[in-house]
Amino acid sequence: MSVATLAHIIALSLAGSFGLAGILHVAAPRVLREAYRRWEFPRGFYYVVGIAQLFASLFLAEPLLRIWGGILAAMILFVTVVSLLNHRKYSYAVPAILLMLVLAPAMISPI
Repeated sequence: MSVATLAHIIALSLAGSFGLAGILHVAAPRVLREAYRRWEFPRGFYYVVGIAQLFASLFLAEPLLRIWGGILAAMILFVTVVSLLNHRKYSYAVPAILLMLVLAPAMISPI
């Protein structure tokens, strides 16, 4: 398996993950809305996060836009990690940090 093929598989996996997270945020179940309210985010901020995640998913899935998807995904993950660390949820921040590490190999261009 070539490096470009592996990068493509990683990017599509990340696109699926961000797509599912985006759909969850746009659907906004009560537990998610309450978590955002508890952490004092503005009302409806989960919709903004969900739309950003859906855009990151779409961009990561398309090879010509993948770098933009990686940049957007990295910004989303950075804000997530900072927010989790500010709320002393250190163990919850670890998966987001690992996803940030996986973003780099996904950016290898297939062209």
